[in-house]
Amino acid sequence: MRLVLAGTPAPAVPSLRALLASSHDVVAVLTRPDARAGRGRRAVTSPVKELALEAGLPVLAPERPGDEGFLAELAGLAPDCVPVVAYGALVPRRALDVPRLGWVNLHFSLLPRWRGAAPVQHAVIAGDAETGSCAFQLEEGLDTGPVLGSLVEPVGARDTAGDLLERLAPAGADLLVRVLDELEAGASHPVPQPDDGVALAPKLRPEDARVRWEDPAEAVDRRVRGCTPAPGAWTTFRGERFRLGPVEPAGDEADAPAPGVLRATRAGVLVGTGTTPVLLGDVQPAGKRVMAAQDWARGVRPAADEVLGESA
Repeated sequence: MRLVLAGTPAPAVPSLRALLASSHDVVAVLTRPDARAGRGRRAVTSPVKELALEAGLPVLAPERPGDEGFLAELAGLAPDCVPVVAYGALVPRRALDVPRLGWVNLHFSLLPRWRGAAPVQHAVIAGDAETGSCAFQLEEGLDTGPVLGSLVEPVGARDTAGDLLERLAPAGADLLVRVLDELEAGASHPVPQPDDGVALAPKLRPEDARVRWEDPAEAVDRRVRGCTPAPGAWTTFRGERFRLGPVEPAGDEADAPAPGVLRATRAGVLVGTGTTPVLLGDVQPAGKRVMAAQDWARGVRPAADEVLGESA
């Protein structure tokens, strides 16, 4: 089949690689326009665009996939199907109707659970025991189309969202190729999504990544892991933002500190929560490099009653 791969971030790269190595013909890539980042606000090329340029593929990067110029370009490419992996924009009906076999979206969740932009992060934060990937027929609704294939991935007790994506992206790429093979052969069996079990996974805002120390230790742990590496869990210390790497529930303490209260011990740096304390891992104070919590504590020497966050 003639394909145009639509994708933007790093988790979409394994799918592009797998399609390039498949029997299908990738004729172009659709990605989001270069973003502006850093102090100099320089243009940053998406990982998918970088690989496409290396492979000598044409790159389409419209501001909106409903733009007339883009629709004409897409029609001129005459794709049989447009596989989608984390493209990052809603696709209008006029674009959906261009390829004869539609658009097939690889989504990193077990639909209908976690429809939206951040399914893996929400699965970790919610404490799901398993997640996975689904390839489904893209519709105008938010991740509502019939499922063409899926796979299940257990969520480990210490998995971060990044850990899960590192496993889901290559496994999902294999799933996507298999689904496209079946679609070409006329052997696909779309399964409508059930009406129950729907959960939404909107993009995480910076405020969603702020740790609430009054939450139970397990919830604090899951929030930090779910926000690692992005958008990055954080709290405050002495009035400045303080980033947190994964923490670890420390178990029962005879004299547990109150929520947010720091306690530096030989075993590590403890912080109180709504239940039992957690042990800090790597931290990043404002304007500093990432460092082990014990090294940070030796440098700042927190007072006995000092806290992380706004209140103890």
